[in-house]
Amino acid sequence: MKILVDVPVEPAALAALQQRGGHMIDCVDTPVEVARPLDPVRLRDVDVLFCSIPPTNHHEMKQLKWIQLASTGYTQLFGLDLPARGVRATNCRGCFDGPIGEWVIAMMIMLARNGRQMIRNQEAGIWDRSAVFQREIRGLTVGFWGYGGIGRESARLAKQLGLRVHVLTRNGLGPREDVYTVPGTGDPEGVIPDKVFVQGEEKTFLRDLDFLVLALPLTKVSEGRIGEEELRALPSTAFLLNPSRGPIIQRPALLKALTEGWIAGAALDTHYQYPTPPDDPFWKLPNVIFTPHISGSSLSPHFKTRLWDIFSQNLLRMEQGKPLLNELTAAQLAGA
Repeated sequence: MKILVDVPVEPAALAALQQRGGHMIDCVDTPVEVARPLDPVRLRDVDVLFCSIPPTNHHEMKQLKWIQLASTGYTQLFGLDLPARGVRATNCRGCFDGPIGEWVIAMMIMLARNGRQMIRNQEAGIWDRSAVFQREIRGLTVGFWGYGGIGRESARLAKQLGLRVHVLTRNGLGPREDVYTVPGTGDPEGVIPDKVFVQGEEKTFLRDLDFLVLALPLTKVSEGRIGEEELRALPSTAFLLNPSRGPIIQRPALLKALTEGWIAGAALDTHYQYPTPPDDPFWKLPNVIFTPHISGSSLSPHFKTRLWDIFSQNLLRMEQGKPLLNELTAAQLAGA
């Protein structure tokens, strides 16, 4: 097969693939994470595309069979008619579960202990030993809306720290198959949660939480799914964490919830505009920790190794006629 690689190269993984032989591998010299055309001659006869975003002239790849994405999100594939063209697609979910899980735990502790105010006190030379800075998260309840890799690894870590874990899913819980998981992470069998809620039980799920973590992908269904009704269903003492995608929450409702005290605060790593302009009100809200989409990024020290591990495993699975890891369904590719 002819393989076009439009992501940064992991030398050891590339060398291993070349040593295996049997394929022609063409690596773009300066891969970028933006949509742009590539030389049509280069696209001719490509069977496999390994990229962040397909080239704008992707239709030039007449015999394309499979796209491996270097991202967990896959909205860049919407409208490409991949199922109709007979093109399979896989994403890199699993690469970021570890670092995002660590971000979730760090933010829960920072929110519970009002770490942002402690830092402001330090900068102002204020000695304040109030009880608000001494709260523990042990014994509190964290709820995960969505229970993919990010939810499962965050839940594993939360359970180790003594939190109760509640989960809201579409259809209940069970083992995961054919999904990339870093050994020793996550909840492959789906046995960690103390309570599991399903679609239609949202208000019951929300009403007892100390922390709500959004861990679902952005789709046509999930966009704007969290609005005033859901935010008001949370206890006023609850904190919201969003390492998923900003537009899952309706922006006006979130701003009102944080300024009017419907909820206690939030940690936001995904946003509505990139980069977020300096005059955006979320920057300065005293009850918000605002991070620039770095909970799990391509600059993570292990990202490239894991990404190429997924690709290498999937290439071997394709050769052997086995199911691919992280394969996206036709419904997912349609935004459902």
